[in-house]
Amino acid sequence: MKRIVADVMTERVVAVNAFAPFKEIVRTMQEHRVSAVPVVDEDDRVMGVVSEGDLILKEDPELEGSAHLFEGMQRRQDRSKAAGLVASQLMTAPAITVRPEATLGEAARLMHRKAIKRLPVVDAEGRIVGIVSRADLLKVFLRDDAEIASEIREDVIRRTLWIEPDTIRVMVHDGVVTLQGQLERRSLLPLVERLALAVEGVVAVKDELTYLSDDSARPSELPLPWTSLAPRVGP
Repeated sequence: MKRIVADVMTERVVAVNAFAPFKEIVRTMQEHRVSAVPVVDEDDRVMGVVSEGDLILKEDPELEGSAHLFEGMQRRQDRSKAAGLVASQLMTAPAITVRPEATLGEAARLMHRKAIKRLPVVDAEGRIVGIVSRADLLKVFLRDDAEIASEIREDVIRRTLWIEPDTIRVMVHDGVVTLQGQLERRSLLPLVERLALAVEGVVAVKDELTYLSDDSARPSELPLPWTSLAPRVGP
């Protein structure tokens, strides 16, 4: 069974309100050893996120003073943050969030696409219920090898593919799965490998499977249904 964000997230979230001053935000990050904090309103709805990257702009002398006429949007935003005094002026908004029922894969893709290290987890009303980090998502790779092997045998081979588990030998070492044995058809090989690779905690799959029959004929070599049914023309 695929684990979801709610399974790995941290429920005790360190957050600040919109009026938290600069130094209070820095102090909060230092005390709790975090590199970013969500900014929430009075109803615990996430308004944005303040990161160390937002705060460090205060140290950039090139961002002092007023904006230039031909300055880009990002530069203007950085200059505004550098002059900010409270969380609402320093935060990046809107916040990129994730729902607790999202899969770990969905959360990982979102982090990668947005180039961020953590995601506030919010409920249907946008209230914060937790936070998930890259480290939380990587915990899945600490899964026991025997547990991974058992899931591949029972869930993938037996229940999904309806293949007798004894047909395929499954060996797992440090998350790397080796598959040995003989399948009935060649077309099953990539399917077995793909399903095994999708199991949580699997780092890689070594396919050493063989097959009895090669059913990978080109489409042009296969008889078409309308061809076999069409009347013959000619003598």
